[in-house]
Amino acid sequence: MIPFVEKKCRFEGCIFTGMNEKPILDVRNLTTVFRHENTLTTAVSDVSFSIHPGETLGLVGESGSGKSVTALSILRLIPNPPGEISHGSILFSDGNVTIVDLLRLGEKEMRKIRGKEISMIFQEPMTSLNPVFTVGMQVKEAILQHLPVSKKEAKERVIGLFDEVKLPGPVEIYHSYPHQLSGGQKQRIMIAMAISCNPKILIADEPTTALDVTVQKTILDLMKEIQEKHGMSILFITHDLGLVAGFADRVLVMYKGKVVEQGITRTLFAHPQHSYTRGLLNCRPPLDMRLKKLPTINDFIASVPLPIILPHPKPLPQGGGALGLPDLFSSANIVSVEERAKKHRILYSGTPILRVSRVKTYFPVRFNLFGTPVGYTRAVDDVTFEVYPGETLGIVGESGCGKTTLGRTILRLIRATSGKISFEGRNLTEMPAKELRDVRKHLQIIFQDPYSSLNPRISCGSAIMEPMIVHGLYLNPHQRREKAIELLEKVGLDESQFNRYPHEFSGGQRQRICIARVLAVNPKLIICDESVSALDVSIQAQVLNLLNDLKQTFNFTYMFISHDLSVVRFMSDRLIVMKDGKIEEMGEADSIYSNPQSEYTKRLLAAIPKVS
Repeated sequence: MIPFVEKKCRFEGCIFTGMNEKPILDVRNLTTVFRHENTLTTAVSDVSFSIHPGETLGLVGESGSGKSVTALSILRLIPNPPGEISHGSILFSDGNVTIVDLLRLGEKEMRKIRGKEISMIFQEPMTSLNPVFTVGMQVKEAILQHLPVSKKEAKERVIGLFDEVKLPGPVEIYHSYPHQLSGGQKQRIMIAMAISCNPKILIADEPTTALDVTVQKTILDLMKEIQEKHGMSILFITHDLGLVAGFADRVLVMYKGKVVEQGITRTLFAHPQHSYTRGLLNCRPPLDMRLKKLPTINDFIASVPLPIILPHPKPLPQGGGALGLPDLFSSANIVSVEERAKKHRILYSGTPILRVSRVKTYFPVRFNLFGTPVGYTRAVDDVTFEVYPGETLGIVGESGCGKTTLGRTILRLIRATSGKISFEGRNLTEMPAKELRDVRKHLQIIFQDPYSSLNPRISCGSAIMEPMIVHGLYLNPHQRREKAIELLEKVGLDESQFNRYPHEFSGGQRQRICIARVLAVNPKLIICDESVSALDVSIQAQVLNLLNDLKQTFNFTYMFISHDLSVVRFMSDRLIVMKDGKIEEMGEADSIYSNPQSEYTKRLLAAIPKVS
């Protein structure tokens, strides 16, 4: 859990001197546009806000709302062309009397500001780090760029920073390359680089997206600790309002390039004024009830233009739900304990469709002089379970626990070291390749990243038809095209998008295309491997609802793999918690959530962001 900050917010009611202090950053009427041929797109429209010394300001909204463009505009990192800051001012104070407008500075002066006075943690650390240099060299380079120190002093400072961000073995990490580090470690490297020159403002752009909930919590705790130590101000950008609940002093909500609501964090969470804010608050699976269908942004926003609501005048009338959503929190949309128990009695009276018995998947990591493996990583270590027809079996755990390897071992994308996997009574572990190919149309997988799952050179319609061709389904191209269009409509797209390419779709739309492609071969068991972890909370809700609707329509069986226990609980009948390649805990999903037996499960549950 990420609780609300217990201390009285120093910006609430001007109890302290915070609001009387001059802002360290004052953004006024910022407008950023992008030109493509004859089209002008306004990404940020007339945005104004300020950040005070020592304050944490949360900037929240979906992908495309203008959050990252706002941050890049502050640092003057918008590529021109096609981008252009067409209007506004960005006033930066050095803490004394000097105030400069960053939009009026030359590039040479801006280079002195970037990294030293205002630094940024980017969303994806792997793409932010150069793969051909050690991480220590890259952080040292940033220090030498801005501070008058020797190379030896810079190296000592880097090792000290690595220790400060709690990296294990700072000296060893200094000499490591990015690919040798985990996602959480790479993000700590980026934090160390960002604070290396003691900046006054730290911009954190989605710094925890797609990280495990436990790693996410440690990163947020680390940032707060560093902020208090160095007295920095933080602009924290995220699509998840739950993350800013206990982290930010104030929150700005952006929608379609505009600020639609802002206020003290506690006040905004207690009385959200804008329908879009209420939508963001409600999109994540609730922790105190089990819903049949998750709310989405579209359930809150009407087709009329959205009003701009700035600091809260008075609470809006509440509907049936705690945050003003009457229908989706009504008893008709809540799964009762009795209803769930009746469903499970029927579900588990059948014969399992999949049996996994004492499966081990080891990877060699050390070899002797003759090339014989002498050391192994036990990715999956003696795992046994069954999956029943029509069930959703959730598998949850941190990165490296073995859940993805288990899914790929079941599909024979990775060979098991030992053990037995049976699908409908047929032994997959010993099955010849030709026979396995025929069985594979009944066993499908939806991968985490829809963009890398789709061939950028073929249209989405062709991608959906491809597995039909491979497995010899339907008589001719016309029938396959008709089936592909039908599947597009099933997942919420339409025929007009048949000939579009992957880059022309949003992340949520690409994931829908991947789902349609899986449906093309009429599978019986679908493995969803982190299939919603990188999506906005609202898009995530849409995809989760779609998967459940398809399950009802086609009677699918799911294995749902994720690091997010709240999402897995919403989807699952039973739950497996994995740690270090082993099953830590297994049972009915609600029972594990309400009464976890292992300390590891309790830790995963405690790390789930909560909005209240």
